[in-house]
Amino acid sequence: MQITDAKNYGQEAESLLSAEKLPVSDLPPGLDNFLVAVGNNEVWGVAGLEIYGNYGLLRSLAVKPAFRDQGIAGKLVGEIEKLAQAKGLNAIYLLTETAPEYFSKKGYIKITRTSVPAEVMHSSEFSYVCPQSAIVMQKSL
Repeated sequence: MQITDAKNYGQEAESLLSAEKLPVSDLPPGLDNFLVAVGNNEVWGVAGLEIYGNYGLLRSLAVKPAFRDQGIAGKLVGEIEKLAQAKGLNAIYLLTETAPEYFSKKGYIKITRTSVPAEVMHSSEFSYVCPQSAIVMQKSL
């Protein structure tokens, strides 16, 4: 399995996100700053980083059910964090309805929506895609 740029795997990445009931209508063109985990020429997982000023938004983390519990999500998150650091970002934010415990183990802390920088608040994820009930988390870089 390798982690690589999602540009050549757009359709497969979108199919995985749709299957996992994650939003695809607001994905960036060409899946800029998205990564995929690929094995046997098949997308096993996907994760994305949207950039807003000095901040990142981790989104669209998904792993196919057949490949879960193998550390793929953790590798994707780690590579997204490296990408964010390489781009000089100060922190990464995320919204989750299902995995706050998972992200807590990765060093993310729960915060209030009012603690999120304005740049990130204007993202589609915060503006209209994710419900108000979603948990907001942040990790400083």
